Amino acid sequence: MTYVIALPCVDVKDRACIDECPVDCIYEGERSLYIHPDECVDCGACEPVCPVEAIYYEDDLPDEWADYYKANVEFFEISTAAVEAVGSPGGAAKIGVIAMDHPIIAALPPQGH
Repeated sequence: MTYVIALPCVDVKDRACIDECPVDCIYEGERSLYIHPDECVDCGACEPVCPVEAIYYEDDLPDEWADYYKANVEFFEISTAAVEAVGSPGGAAKIGVIAMDHPIIAALPPQGH
């Protein structure tokens, strides 16, 4: 089980969750943040600090955002012509902003939060 970042984060990327994460498992794409499912230790520190309430425990993810579980998992497996698959680098700080998003998120219109 893991935590998932859903739609409210898209085009916001507040980053309070990154500061709170003790294992550095929250990575930044172009339009959204992503929690690495293999690096997350399920501590829950990220959830209460998210100002837009975008972070959910996998089992508590609202049905309308069910695809965001898939987006958070697959983001680390996808490679594009511009970006190699992220894999499991063992910490987001080493990587910086990843110049892509999962196709589910990339296809969204700009979010006017």
